[in-house]
Amino acid sequence: MNSNTKLGLISFVTIILLFIFSLFILELPQSAENSVRFGILTLIPPLVAIILAFITKQTILSLFIGVFIGEFMLNVNDMNIVSTSIQAFIHLSSEVMKSMADPWNAAIVLQCLLIGGIIQLITKMGGTKALGEAFAKKANTPRKAQLLTWALGMCVFFDDYANSLIVGPIMRPVMDKLKVSREKLSFIIDSTAAPVAGISIISTWIGLEITLIADAFTSIGLNNITGFGVFLQTIPFRFYNIFILIFVVISSLTLYEFGPMKKAEQRARKRKNDESDVVDSSNFEEVQPVQGIEYSVWTAIIPILTLVVTALIAFYYSGYTTILAGTDQNLIHIMKTSPFSFNGILQALSYSDASIALFQSALLASIVAILIAVGEKILSIEEAIDEWIGGMKAIVVTGVILLLAWSLGSVVSEVGTATYLVSVLKNALPMFIVPTLIFLLSALISFATGSAYGTMSILMPLAIPLAWAVSTGDMNFTIVCISGVLTGSIFGDHCSPISDTTILSAMGSSCNHIDHVNTQIYYAIFVAVISIFVGYIPAGFGIHGMF
Repeated sequence: MNSNTKLGLISFVTIILLFIFSLFILELPQSAENSVRFGILTLIPPLVAIILAFITKQTILSLFIGVFIGEFMLNVNDMNIVSTSIQAFIHLSSEVMKSMADPWNAAIVLQCLLIGGIIQLITKMGGTKALGEAFAKKANTPRKAQLLTWALGMCVFFDDYANSLIVGPIMRPVMDKLKVSREKLSFIIDSTAAPVAGISIISTWIGLEITLIADAFTSIGLNNITGFGVFLQTIPFRFYNIFILIFVVISSLTLYEFGPMKKAEQRARKRKNDESDVVDSSNFEEVQPVQGIEYSVWTAIIPILTLVVTALIAFYYSGYTTILAGTDQNLIHIMKTSPFSFNGILQALSYSDASIALFQSALLASIVAILIAVGEKILSIEEAIDEWIGGMKAIVVTGVILLLAWSLGSVVSEVGTATYLVSVLKNALPMFIVPTLIFLLSALISFATGSAYGTMSILMPLAIPLAWAVSTGDMNFTIVCISGVLTGSIFGDHCSPISDTTILSAMGSSCNHIDHVNTQIYYAIFVAVISIFVGYIPAGFGIHGMF
């Protein structure tokens, strides 16, 4: 069968399927809200995108089709599939534009582009090579290198995006030299990103988490409950976060692998030193350092430290100005009287706009890297800017993937996928299984939407009243259920190929995106099962002492 015949057959089958799909949707009640109207069909857009991504390994195409199907569902008015398809395409284009216009999304894309420029510039100056050689002297075995990657991930505790984009480029040359697969590197990065930021008391996550907790308790009449106080009590019950960090250490010490990760590691160990074990969309590996100069680790350390330190300062300043511009007099008093106290710093970071702060720090770090390249006479100003722009070009594909992933998240929200899943699964069973059910429900929604933040926002207002009601006001039980929302969201996010943190972890380690998902999902599920049977089921029975 030649290519033209295949194309014709695919087109014919697609038209038939769209016709049947339209016919089915037209039979649904028009007046009901989308989650009720579409019912189980709400799962189709994310499932199509996810399944196609695994089958075709074409992330952009899979996401595009997922968004298109979602828009098609929302625009079916008659049996004219041509006009419906046109309307779906128009709305898809608008959705992508809205995703790009969102200030948070725009800042994240720009931040990724800037960090891509920094990576290439540091590589060109020989900083990456020098840093890799320095680390390789200390981490001279695969075991030590993986533990060092884990330790660096723990140090970049304040933001999951920053973790993915900083640790990966630093450790990639070391891992390559020691023949550790890019899949294992990206797994360690992903496992020390959201799981660490999610339980850190100083991070870009805590503001959302404590706000959702406090608002949910207020909704059931408990106005004296502080979100931060409850957040601290959930930490011992954040089983998935804790166990995945322990799992990384055990895996690194034993070098025992299973599933697709085992094959990836075996393939990496067998490769020659001048070979790469991945096919990646970025081209950082093609950039060679300038010849004839002495490579220095400081050409890498100074820009990276600039990025980290200025990010923390920008986080604080962003939150500080937000609080002073607000109406909460208690917080304003703290900022005016003790802005650098522990509570003051915590509150400022909680109210910061992470996307803008990271963009500002990445821009300053870019300027510093260019100045080093020119000041050390490694590159001319024109060459330095060209390399910086070249690094941004390598990240364009990641930007496209992020935009489509965010667009799919918006379409999935409009179709009502999360609301449908909640309505089907929220009516539980025995009381002891409620924490596990909430954990699994959070994971399903996060997996389908690709957003841990969105899942927390959807489920927290439902989970706290439900837990409080079924336990007749047992605070310990309610705290376990809150933990189920917070950790289940991260577990689902880890497994989802349409998650932004999954995408960025793969990008930071220069690993194929789908290969990263395919190898990580087995480990994530394994840890989740342990979290359920060792953590949430016993906690549901009230066995809290061991935690």
